[in-house]
Amino acid sequence: MHRIAVIPGDGIGPEVTREAMKVVRAVAERIGFDYETVEYDFGGERYLRTGEAMPDSALDELREMDAIFLGAVGHPEVKPGILEHGIILKLRFGLDLYINLRPIKLYPGVWTPIKDKGPED
Repeated sequence: MHRIAVIPGDGIGPEVTREAMKVVRAVAERIGFDYETVEYDFGGERYLRTGEAMPDSALDELREMDAIFLGAVGHPEVKPGILEHGIILKLRFGLDLYINLRPIKLYPGVWTPIKDKGPED
């Protein structure tokens, strides 16, 4: 059983996360893997309600997960930097992640701004 932490976040995050989890569900059914999700309310609304974007205690629980699905972070009523430090950087440093790795695949005939770039760029 795979355990996935889901942090929808703010703005369009919950909507995008909801649709992305439909994809996870379809893939799981297609290739036959079991998973469960645990949803967390970390984000701007939580910060406005409690004064804390994400509790320190959450890191221990998140370490036990197989994956973390993080939606958008940012709220117009929260001063810039608070959520970024309180969620994104806390996750990166607390879980020894440090980067946002977004794997890509380039397809022949499909335009992309990195078409003529190499690893050294």
